Amino acid sequence: MIEFYPQIKHVHIMTAVASGLLFALRGAASLAGMRWPQWSVVRWTSYGIDTTLLTAALMLLTILPGGMFANGWLATKIALIVLYVVLGVFALRRGRTTRTRAGFYAAALATFAMVYTIARAHHPLGIFNGLLG
Repeated sequence: MIEFYPQIKHVHIMTAVASGLLFALRGAASLAGMRWPQWSVVRWTSYGIDTTLLTAALMLLTILPGGMFANGWLATKIALIVLYVVLGVFALRRGRTTRTRAGFYAAALATFAMVYTIARAHHPLGIFNGLLG
């Protein structure tokens, strides 16, 4: 399967970007009081993108030597993705007030940004690696 690594990585990167952009748009529109972020077609598009992203991630994980726990950056990234999903749920649906949802939205975007820097740096500290090293 290693021969497909570049293609799988490309799909993973593109769906990660699409997932982050769609969340950012949905969150901003939801905070602005718009209804389209909760339309079923938008939600199902999000589910489809995220399922493709997860599938590509799992395929890449099987290709990497040693798996998730041999790469500390990957374990950190996965833990932060779980946090990002929880924050996103509260930002889009579970937050009771607009202010609460805005806080969860900002925290979710910051978490997504940290996941991005970890993925780019291949280090658990991401962008902070150079600052603390």
